[in-house]
Amino acid sequence: MSQSATPPADYTPVVTPVPIKAGLDQLALHPLREDLYNELHSRPFHAFTAPAQLTHIAIQHGGRMKQEEIALITALCDRYQITAPTANMPCFQQDFGLFEMRWERHNEFSGYTFIRKGAREGNPFVNNAIDLIPQQWLSQLPGQVVAAFHLLLEDAVNEPEPGVAQVANYFENLRLVGSQPANGKASVWTTFRLHSDGFGRFVLYDRGLTESQLGRMAQRFIELETYRLMATLGLPLAREISPQLHQLDLQLRDVTQSIAQLDNAAGERDLLDILSAMAARVEAFRARSNYRFSASTAYYQVVQQRLEVLRELEREVAGHLTLNEFLVRRLAPAVRTCEVTGALLDDLSTRIDRASRLLRTRVQLTLEEQNQGLMTSLNRRSQIQLRMQQTVEGLSVVAISYYLISIFKLGFVTLYELGVPINKELATAASIPVVMLSIWAVTRRIHHHFSRLEKSDQNPKNR
Repeated sequence: MSQSATPPADYTPVVTPVPIKAGLDQLALHPLREDLYNELHSRPFHAFTAPAQLTHIAIQHGGRMKQEEIALITALCDRYQITAPTANMPCFQQDFGLFEMRWERHNEFSGYTFIRKGAREGNPFVNNAIDLIPQQWLSQLPGQVVAAFHLLLEDAVNEPEPGVAQVANYFENLRLVGSQPANGKASVWTTFRLHSDGFGRFVLYDRGLTESQLGRMAQRFIELETYRLMATLGLPLAREISPQLHQLDLQLRDVTQSIAQLDNAAGERDLLDILSAMAARVEAFRARSNYRFSASTAYYQVVQQRLEVLRELEREVAGHLTLNEFLVRRLAPAVRTCEVTGALLDDLSTRIDRASRLLRTRVQLTLEEQNQGLMTSLNRRSQIQLRMQQTVEGLSVVAISYYLISIFKLGFVTLYELGVPINKELATAASIPVVMLSIWAVTRRIHHHFSRLEKSDQNPKNR
């Protein structure tokens, strides 16, 4: 039996301090903090094992009809006695027994993915996952269908892959697009076309992917097909308004040339009316297309990102284009058309505004010239009125003098008859210059008084 060693007298035991955990009780938490954490996990990937069949439907709702969607999914859950989603869930996935359903709501559309696991019955795309869904329930899905396609997951580890000719039969012998994603651990075939049943088709052969990898791969193809269709929604609108924008551009060129050749005010007003009508049309086009063109660019960027994470081999499969080659070649020009049309709209709006400002400047100058002529005419009239007023003032002096002299004469006559020794004719004659000078002096004094008041009102310092 061993004995424990006795510690020395100067031994000091080492005590490891226990860390004190700092809590958040005393700190103010952002009201969206928990939502921000949960956002990254709101749409988890689904794990798959091949074989399996998927049917995906993307329905555009434009940000509306959320209550209708929740009510419809709740009705399906009640029918199969499954827990229904809450009102604020962006993603819902549940096993209904014969099938599984995954629902995702996005800003502009919602995606419904129906999954049937296990080996398929019969030839590919004859019996699909959507066949298990109640047709009456499907017919009530709110919104407009944009994407609808089947995705077939096949086991290529335990079963040999069919040849290209046989795969072509699965796609009704349409031109194939092939790819080997995940650095060759899978192969996928599609046509990016609608088939006789109204659905698109994908076949993915699993060459050794894990369940999680296969689930992510399937989700990426679902997103790839959905987003590439959403990205091309702006192309019909761009094709519709492009000819009209070309006509507006020619009309603006003619209006600009007419502005440079104008020589009358009436023409300026007519051209200003034309520019106002053109500006209204351009703004109407922008109101219709701004969101759609911006969304097309955003969706195309998502498509490019999904193509990158697929990590497909660059070599062609049996002489067929790869996914990246096909989509970049076909989708990029469509998105570019939307971008160019949007840029042309902005350019037209700017040029019309510039021409309108130039024309308004000309109209303003014309108005100022007219106002200047009107002021000159008013000044001339004022001067005439002043001369007339001065003439009237002179006549007024004579008239007033006449009446005053008559009064003085009457006074002199009265004094003479009362016996005052006065020469009434001489006194009357002597009063004439005195009266006239006095009246003239009083009139001038009044005139100068009002002139000083007018000058004082016109002086800015006295305002």
